[in-house]
Amino acid sequence: MLAGDTIMALSSGALPSGVAVIRLSGPKAREAFLSLAGPLPAPRTMALRRIGADTQLDQGLVAWFPGPASFTGEDCAEFHVHGSPAGVKAILRSLLGFGIRLAGPGEFTRRAFENGKLDLIAVEGLGDLLIAETEKQRQQALARYDGRLTKKVETWRNVLLDLRAEIEARLDFSDEGDVADELPAGFSTELADLKTSLEGALASINSGRIVREGVRVALAGAPNAGKSSLINALSKSDIAIVSDEAGTTRDVREVPLDIGGQLFILLDLAGLRDTDSRAEAEGIRRAERAIQGADILLWLEAPDTEAALQPQTQAHVIRVATKSDLSPVGGQDLQISTTTGAGIEGLIERLRAVGETLSGGEPSLISHERDRLGLNQTIGAINEAQVYLSNWELAAEALRHASLALERMIGRVDAEQVLDRLFSSFCIGK
Repeated sequence: MLAGDTIMALSSGALPSGVAVIRLSGPKAREAFLSLAGPLPAPRTMALRRIGADTQLDQGLVAWFPGPASFTGEDCAEFHVHGSPAGVKAILRSLLGFGIRLAGPGEFTRRAFENGKLDLIAVEGLGDLLIAETEKQRQQALARYDGRLTKKVETWRNVLLDLRAEIEARLDFSDEGDVADELPAGFSTELADLKTSLEGALASINSGRIVREGVRVALAGAPNAGKSSLINALSKSDIAIVSDEAGTTRDVREVPLDIGGQLFILLDLAGLRDTDSRAEAEGIRRAERAIQGADILLWLEAPDTEAALQPQTQAHVIRVATKSDLSPVGGQDLQISTTTGAGIEGLIERLRAVGETLSGGEPSLISHERDRLGLNQTIGAINEAQVYLSNWELAAEALRHASLALERMIGRVDAEQVLDRLFSSFCIGK
């Protein structure tokens, strides 16, 4: 990113399209707008204009967003034109003549961050919102983007600043008569309450991760227990190969599925059995590893296959008797048949209910690995402060480290460490 230059991008996706949106941001946006679209309309209102300087390139709606009251904090303009590849290219070529360059991935959002319009947590929320595929992902991303987590972090940080001030006042003004020799009676309690609040937020990260990344559902059992057939039935496609030959599944296949607005990742795994085939054995090893990382285990048993030993797992286990049209298998949670469709809707409802429990009722604000690291560092620093309360200098330093960890979450310090990786995942024009 070059400070002081002006960027442009097609923000509306692939051409041709009904409407194309061309965005500008930077000091040359005004000059380019005046040349191509005439006088500036009232800020943040649309106006119908002829687009082009000497030659008309198109006709469309234009909007002007003067800085700092814009998304990036700079002067911004938008041209809403017909989504013709030739027309859009002609407008972009004309804008190049003003010294305006094409934007890189996420550069508009990065400018918003650099100009203080968004903090790092909101930027991550915006990134999550752009790729959200389910209703729960949308809700969680929007909660992060609109500043709810930032407000929590600011509240925690303000408490830390007040506690630090109590200690540092005694260090800096110990000889002043109006500064007490001892810390306030409620100091330790307030510090402990802050730690409890942080630990409670950290405990919600698994539900946040599940919403953001999806509930991982491992379909496991003996060979030919009906795993691939069930994958196809749930996804309503022929995505998995179904064969009477045992051991045909050799790798972990992931199939995304939206159930009740929650993302589920179905894992089609190799059948579990003893084998002399090195390829099948590797598939079984991968299956066992996937089971250990799953949130839900669908353990499948069929009347026409040998029983397999159910692996130990921390996942929520649902025991499913498959091929119920051949012969029912007793002692299971559910009976299904992919041939007749019996029990499939009941299984989907069970998955939805378990997914709801795992993801929680309200959107979790803590959902990124960076959140986990920041909160762990803050809690660790508070633990040190509690140990060192008899030594005010060490306690104050520990609380300073706790404050820094929270400031890193927002992006006030050390932000460059994550910016390039973060914005590279954004689309052009955002």
